[in-house]
Amino acid sequence: MIKTIVIDDEPLARMIIIDYLKQYDEFQLVAECGDGFQGAKAIHQHTPDLVFLDIQMPKLTGFEMLEIIDEMPNVIFTTAFDEYAIKAFEKNAIDYLLKPISKERFAQALNKLKHTLPNTDAPQQTREQVKTIREEESLERIVVKNGTQIKIIPVHQVTYLEAYDDYVKIHTKDAMFLKNKTMASFEKQLDPKQFIRVHRSFIAKVDQLAKIEPMEKESYIATLLTGEKINVSKSGYARLKQIIGL
Repeated sequence: MIKTIVIDDEPLARMIIIDYLKQYDEFQLVAECGDGFQGAKAIHQHTPDLVFLDIQMPKLTGFEMLEIIDEMPNVIFTTAFDEYAIKAFEKNAIDYLLKPISKERFAQALNKLKHTLPNTDAPQQTREQVKTIREEESLERIVVKNGTQIKIIPVHQVTYLEAYDDYVKIHTKDAMFLKNKTMASFEKQLDPKQFIRVHRSFIAKVDQLAKIEPMEKESYIATLLTGEKINVSKSGYARLKQIIGL
């Protein structure tokens, strides 16, 4: 049996997919979820083989949800927006269903899935493809998982970011969070007028800088409004000068 979860904030959309799914004996519906928070928990609980996932959901988008799950399932995305279909899903790693979903198109997606299932690399290809799509979007909030809790951090609350092995430390005035993501990805997504890569290990929020002082060998140290200090390289200092006119 192919364990399946349907995640969509629209009850009618879930109902249509589930109704179509009943016509295929090899698929077992193990959960249906109305938002990304429920979806992440259901995926952790059931470890499904397949997820039908809506992209645009108000609490937690489909892409944001995929960023915080540990085991990536096979995914068939559902969307009402042509821009995602054209931009994101031309590769063979994943499929999408454009709403309203027809029976014929649904059958095509499942047929494609059956050929994909023997390919154990498909979920990782999906993860990489979603990462590429996300890097082309501007970042307005950061979703992190802290134990069993999911935390949404508005970008305006971030004071600076710090490289930490395979993770990035996201610093706010009140706390620090870990995100399994690269500094390069954050650099691509954050507004370059607000966030500057001042060092290979640090991205600073411009309005949080209190002062910058020279150190040895053309390096600098920046003091933030919080009192914290971060390193600034020669090239990072040059970028700062260009943006804020030091």
